[in-house]
Amino acid sequence: QVHLVESGGGLVQAGGSLKLSCAASGRTFSVYAMAWFRQAPGKERQFVADIKWGDGGTSYADSVKGRFTISRDNTKNTASLQMESLKFEDTAVYYCAARGGTAIWDYWGQGTQVTVSS
Repeated sequence: QVHLVESGGGLVQAGGSLKLSCAASGRTFSVYAMAWFRQAPGKERQFVADIKWGDGGTSYADSVKGRFTISRDNTKNTASLQMESLKFEDTAVYYCAARGGTAIWDYWGQGTQVTVSS
């Protein structure tokens, strides 16, 4: 099992910045990649960004490309999401996820609220 705990959410004005962190514990040696997803009220959960634990390769949703940056610290078993130029539509609960060698995100954090005021 891999246990994930997010932190760093909060309230920010449009155009502002926020950094989310995700700390992984447990069987972290089995983690192949970590990701951030988000879910706005009344909407489905959507992919935001992910990063491969080994080579650090990243991918982003088009809606956040150029504004958000995902990174990881292998020594601390953490993944972070730096969010810049935040927009009202970025308001959501942000979830950290982890997976092994399959395409299924097996492990999820409890979520952290990000609210962007317009």
